[in-house]
Amino acid sequence: MGLKCGIVGLPNVGKSTLFNALTNAKALAANYPFATKDPNLGVITVPDKRLEKLAEFVKPQRILPTAVDIVDIAGLIKGASKGEGLGNQFLANIREVDAILHVIRCFDDDNVVHVDGSVNPVRDKEIIDLELIFKDIDTVEKRMEKIKKNAKSGNKEELKKVEVAKALLQHLENGQPARSFDQEDELSSSLVKDMQLLTSKPIMYVCNVDEASVLSGNDYTRAVQEVIASENAQMVIIAAGIEADIVELDSDEDKLEFLQDMGLQEPGVNQVIQAAYRLLDLITYFTAGEKEVRAWTVRKGAKAPEAAGVIHTDFEKGFIRAEVIAYDDYVRYGSEAAARDAGKLRIEGKDYVVVDGDIMHFLFNV
Repeated sequence: MGLKCGIVGLPNVGKSTLFNALTNAKALAANYPFATKDPNLGVITVPDKRLEKLAEFVKPQRILPTAVDIVDIAGLIKGASKGEGLGNQFLANIREVDAILHVIRCFDDDNVVHVDGSVNPVRDKEIIDLELIFKDIDTVEKRMEKIKKNAKSGNKEELKKVEVAKALLQHLENGQPARSFDQEDELSSSLVKDMQLLTSKPIMYVCNVDEASVLSGNDYTRAVQEVIASENAQMVIIAAGIEADIVELDSDEDKLEFLQDMGLQEPGVNQVIQAAYRLLDLITYFTAGEKEVRAWTVRKGAKAPEAAGVIHTDFEKGFIRAEVIAYDDYVRYGSEAAARDAGKLRIEGKDYVVVDGDIMHFLFNV
């Protein structure tokens, strides 16, 4: 689907280290500001135990998970909205992503330079927030000039847009992100969406901690949790350095042993990836056959023809119907044939809304 999550944060908070762990890539991770000047691009596969379970039953020739694009964006500093540091480039890169993973430093280490001289995750968060808001204020002010010109004709819709833009500007000037602005009707929603505001993007806070704080967090993470309580935002605790070490291990057995020694059930990056997937409002459906068992990504609320179109546009154009088995039913009966015999295979039409975990087969004619 081409959906992207952007990793953002101040310089030297662990963005590139997290990116390396997520993608098993080799982005430059260094102990100085602006080590990352151009955005690093990668693809992360979404871990899903359901895919593995289906493969146990089907025994396909190959297994294909779904994926999300990830972007490691240059570090931001105070004044970025006015072009300080790599501000303009940074903000332009954020505009291109669908969701934001905001990495916040929540560990002490005298050997890792902090761009502001001390560790204070709440302050760091507010610096990023304010720079994004300042840029959005600039965007809304420029857009309002155009809207006011159009409203001089007396058109009621344009006049309503002026009122919405004024309310949105006031909301931003009060230090509130666009994502919390009350979009009371379709016109408001459409106007805000059309502005492509940075603070309208869904966000997840990734607290980068030391090894001792992986399981239960620390005072820094608790401070972040408290300050984001009113935002309805997700937060994940991870030790990016440890995660980078895990991906360097050669075998799954070594990785499992490492995790067990740490008291972890799975790599922390799995939590980040799964949370990012949910943040983008995505769900997964599966196709299962001898050639492959595969996970496919669709937006929550997608109907069957749209899901078919993810495989091939011809499937959507010529959609006739879908054969659907719920994941739990497939696992309970152990095969498509057994689920069919038990009456658990359903025939669904164009208005069927895909449910996360559906195993689907499409019939089409082109």
